[in-house]
Amino acid sequence: MLAKMYVKTKLFTEGLINDRRGVTAIEYAIIGVAISAIVLAVFSSDAGIKKALTDAVALISGNITAADAIK
Repeated sequence: MLAKMYVKTKLFTEGLINDRRGVTAIEYAIIGVAISAIVLAVFSSDAGIKKALTDAVALISGNITAADAIK
């Protein structure tokens, strides 16, 4: 009886130790947070991609308005 409980306990604890699904989930969570931080840093500053996109849209809009005025 005692040996049987020992074997069951040993198999259960080895199963928990070898189960890597929780570690993988934590790794994915860390990667997600890192990507979110990078995207936030890139698009929140006025000197980054946000300014370049805003300037490009303004230039295109100005060119469209100028072309429409020529008609």
